[in-house]
Amino acid sequence: MSQQLSTEAGQNPDRPVTLAGKTALVTGASRGIGRGIALRLAAEGALVAVHYGYDGPAAQDTVDAIVANGGRAFAVGAELDTVDGVEQLADAVRSGLRAHTGEEFLDILVNNAAATGHLPYADTTPDLFDRLFAVNVRAPFFLAQRLLPALRDGGRIINIGSAVTRIALGDELAYTMTKGAMETYTRTLANEVGARRITVNLVAPGPTETDRTRAFLRSSPEMEAMMIKAQALPWIGQPADIADPVAFLASDDGRWITGHVLDASGGTYLGPKL
Repeated sequence: MSQQLSTEAGQNPDRPVTLAGKTALVTGASRGIGRGIALRLAAEGALVAVHYGYDGPAAQDTVDAIVANGGRAFAVGAELDTVDGVEQLADAVRSGLRAHTGEEFLDILVNNAAATGHLPYADTTPDLFDRLFAVNVRAPFFLAQRLLPALRDGGRIINIGSAVTRIALGDELAYTMTKGAMETYTRTLANEVGARRITVNLVAPGPTETDRTRAFLRSSPEMEAMMIKAQALPWIGQPADIADPVAFLASDDGRWITGHVLDASGGTYLGPKL
């Protein structure tokens, strides 16, 4: 079994530090993939702003885990389904960075927070549709816009998308549309900010085991086997499997990659296995 499956992201004390002196904001970092990304970036030396929408104690738990491993982090709360919430987050991040570093500069923005909606097309309501686009598209669009003046030249914007954009899942149509929009946004924004040496990329996970998805993904041996059979690689994705490519793109090693969609799904639904 992969070593990644038994540890949280960034818990290898022998790993060289690549983001020393950098600052990062990870939205939706109180749990799941966002938590894994925050842990990994902090392990690489970055000061991480751990954003949460509703669960402050979970965000503080992420901060505490980072500090316990010798890293630096602080929590920032804001609900991203409103325009005011996005403004509130941008202001809180700047304030937190100033308190911890004496400056308001940001190096890495990871747009991870997302709302999900698993409903048949016929049952999708306008309210659900609007909320999905507010959290998954409008929030990262205007958060990046608001923080660009604080993002240092040579910075990184990394969006978290989904493999659903290449897989036709009827029960996730509206959600899939939001992730498709983020792929277009990634390519176009990369062209817009490239003159400042800022890269913009998107990492697209497949099914990933988190505290919210674990019960479903491992509900039975048959379900687990079915999920694994649908992938080229024979294990259920873990937050560390997503955090690793994010950390690569955030590092200097990723400096020549921009406008790219990086599939981090373990080869989900590549085709039938013979």
